[in-house]
Amino acid sequence: MNEKADPTAIPTTKEQRRTSTTRYLKLNRLPTLQEVLDRRTRPPLDLFCFYIFLQRESAEDALDFWLDVQQHENMCKAYFKDIKRSGRTIDEEWPEFANYARTNGSHFSPLLSLSTSPTPRQPNSPNPAQGDFSPRSNQGEFDSPTLGGTTRERRDTESHGNAPRSNMLSPAPSSTMNELGMGKPQNRDRPSMTPSGKMSLRGKFGGGHVPKTKAPTVIARDRAIEKSALIDGAERIYLRYLLPGAEREIYLPPSLRIHDFPISTPDSASPLIPDLFHAQKVYIFKALEQDAFPRFLRAKAFGNLTPLGSFVRLIVGLVCLWGGFVLAFSLIFLDWKPRLTRLWTILPFIVALNLLLSSYYSLSPLLALFNRSETTPFRHIKVKEPYVKKLLTIRALWIELVCILITAILVVIFTVVPGHKL
Repeated sequence: MNEKADPTAIPTTKEQRRTSTTRYLKLNRLPTLQEVLDRRTRPPLDLFCFYIFLQRESAEDALDFWLDVQQHENMCKAYFKDIKRSGRTIDEEWPEFANYARTNGSHFSPLLSLSTSPTPRQPNSPNPAQGDFSPRSNQGEFDSPTLGGTTRERRDTESHGNAPRSNMLSPAPSSTMNELGMGKPQNRDRPSMTPSGKMSLRGKFGGGHVPKTKAPTVIARDRAIEKSALIDGAERIYLRYLLPGAEREIYLPPSLRIHDFPISTPDSASPLIPDLFHAQKVYIFKALEQDAFPRFLRAKAFGNLTPLGSFVRLIVGLVCLWGGFVLAFSLIFLDWKPRLTRLWTILPFIVALNLLLSSYYSLSPLLALFNRSETTPFRHIKVKEPYVKKLLTIRALWIELVCILITAILVVIFTVVPGHKL
């Protein structure tokens, strides 16, 4: 039986990625967060620039978590597909997970071809339906509907893109991202909560270091995925992001926190492993989509400067404007002849207004002319997104029009004012 293609799944081959990118580029609009995470977009709206933007706001750990969980789920998909290709069933390879998926649901269910009758459980094997996974498992955490969701919720999607409509994962009225944010870090990598009990995305500046995004969605392998690899990957994610006091701990609402990692061995793996982080991944996606991603679009699709680049232009523009006024008043009070000499004030005024308007709109017309955009202060990347080129060109022309108009007004005023020698 041929497997149905999942339209929301991340492309896993070069041909699929090229096709999806071509299809997206035909649309005359800004991309969605799903398309950025699927690597269908081009600079400055690609995943690389989004990561740099989040790093500047000390929120890159949220994106790293999502990418790592996506890779873990892709590995689980590959594991289930390898079982299917071998002619075996999930009931034979992993009966505990098969029983768990029938009882609680799993977003991997379409890949499993589960039979209606569960496999008889061995006398000493854990019963996933009762939350009996290991002596250390926290049944209240893992069996709660808040984390696992209903059977329909867990089965609705393989990807965050069509996330289940669940009240437990909906943002709080005060905005989901306030809960997600990375707070004031206690050290360089680990964020902490703010005194109000919520997290803030704003914090340390990412500096000039430009990291590479992690967790590739294409898994290079020359052999079948083993169950031990799934356990190791899940344990790394838990220790890195979810363990209290972890190096890169992210904030989650209490209902989605995992206090204990289910004990697993290659011979007796916890049935929670494949779906362990799916609810947290959906929450992070919604939080990024509602707060950080709109700000990213405003910063990169409607501007091409970083905050530091805008600030430097503001300072230089104010200095040039001061110089223009000094020159203009000097020519007036010296009663310099001929009066047309005062037209030289056009140079400092037009430079100053260009810099000040660039700072105000976070868009440099000069960079837009050469299709460049700042990634980190004074480091540029070529703009390859066609729709963004169009937006930046229109806004750059508007800035130049306003600049020329204000400059003309100032020059005319200082030219026609009568001289008065002191």
